[in-house]
Amino acid sequence: MQAEESIALSQENGFSEMLHEGRFTQGWALVELGQPNQGIAEMEAAVAGFRHRGGVPFLQYRIALLTQGYARMGQTDEALTLLGQALTRIDHTGEAIDHPEILRLKGEVLLMHNRSATVEAEDCFRAGLTIAHAQEAKWWELRIATSLARLLRDTNRRDEARTTLTEIYNWVTEGFDTADLKEAKALRDELAI
Repeated sequence: MQAEESIALSQENGFSEMLHEGRFTQGWALVELGQPNQGIAEMEAAVAGFRHRGGVPFLQYRIALLTQGYARMGQTDEALTLLGQALTRIDHTGEAIDHPEILRLKGEVLLMHNRSATVEAEDCFRAGLTIAHAQEAKWWELRIATSLARLLRDTNRRDEARTTLTEIYNWVTEGFDTADLKEAKALRDELAI
């Protein structure tokens, strides 16, 4: 695993920033591979290391990835707290590159926390779409449109869901083998029926 090699080389040579990068990547991989307890511990340690160093670029996105791990473990309160802190930090620092994705994740976690939080989740998705569109961040737009379309489908607004998703999906010209595009296509196809 490349993360393990990065960790070993960083420890051997005293590269603390790369050590945190390696630990975070390894933790994220462990969460994705179904080992959330160990993965989250690695990710938390890495985030603490990043903060100790005064932060790093894309720290908010790393925190957002950590919140996904918490949410998968059912720790939605912790995830919502971290997402709220990330959004506050974005407001204070202006580091908004990942703002749309953090809003999408907040909407998803709100629904995991309380299935009836559809209004709050939809507000997050729509705000994220607006920001992603303004940033011309098409990947974020696709991810958010997929989340919003799923919510619209689940609240009996299939036509709006189809329109929302098709608009951004039709813009895509490559990368159809990626997980995000496969998910969007499957939902779009379902909504076309």
